[in-house]
Order: sequence, then structure tokens, then C-alpha cells
Amino acid sequence: MFFHIVLERNMQLHPRYFGRNLRDNLVSKLMKDVEGTCSGRHGFVVAVTGIENIGKGLIRDGTGFVTFPVKYQCVVFRPFKGEILEAVVTMVNKMGFFAEAGPVQIFVSNHLIPDDMEFQSGDMPNYTTSDGSVKIEKDSEVRLKIIGTRVDATEIFCIGTIKDDFLGVINDPATV
Repeated sequence: MFFHIVLERNMQLHPRYFGRNLRDNLVSKLMKDVEGTCSGRHGFVVAVTGIENIGKGLIRDGTGFVTFPVKYQCVVFRPFKGEILEAVVTMVNKMGFFAEAGPVQIFVSNHLIPDDMEFQSGDMPNYTTSDGSVKIEKDSEVRLKIIGTRVDATEIFCIGTIKDDFLGVINDPATV
């Protein structure tokens, strides 16, 4: 799920960036440093949407760098147990398949795939129904439900299922 939250960060800036463009340099460094990162507490920072406040800088002894406390608004992505997501399959093997929903990687075990789907090995491994009407392979789009998450300091891992109503393949690359 996406959230719009306010975060704080202490930004260090080299003296060469001081001058008329100090604020712009600070904002661009903030965007470069935080966008695309993950904190276990808040999730993945998708984008910085605004700057609320830039505090007074504090000169670091001996280096000349200045530390500015910056309060900023950002959009974060944090998956939760029970959430339904659409994801793209990145790898299929006999144990299940991996899919990505934005920055999150989700593993769906073969025990959490409907019983009528069988693993087919070969040059393009996939899970196929007995009548061949539905196929899960690399680059397929699937709708899945998150049944578990594990949060590390810098990463979020998810376990998903497609063994439920209205879940499964929503777009097969072979039929396009």
C-alpha cells in the first residue's frame, strides 16, 4: 500500500555547494539519497513530494561540511499481510515462482498455487493447467495475495498465494 508521510533526515553538504543554489543543491542531494531506498519501518521511498522545513546548518568540526536537518514529504510503498497486489513473474522453478510488484519481490510456493496447475520444465519453465488454458511463465502478470512479510533493516520480503478466488494470471505474454 502507498502512504504519503513526513520524514526527517540530516543532510551533509560540502561547502562548494553553498551560495545562491544552496536549497536546490540540498533538495537534489536529498532526492538522490532517499528515493529508491528501503527502511524496514516505513517501506520503500518512491518519491520525495515536497520539503516542509530545512533547519539551520551545523558546521562539522575539521571537515567544513555542514549538516542540515531536513523535514520532507514522500510517498512510500509498504506491503501488508492480506493485501492483494498485481505483480510480474520474474522466475519460475519447481519450488514455485518469484514475482515483482514494484520494488518488492514476492515468492509464491508451489503449495500456494492451485492444485490443477502442474510444473512444466524445459527451456521456458511454467505452471500450466491440465487443459492448457492458463499458463504462468516468466513475464506473466498475476494477481496475488500477500500472506506473510519479513522486514529487515533495508529490505522487505513477501510470501504470496494465488490459491484463492479471483487470484491468478491476469495477462499472459504468450497470448499478446
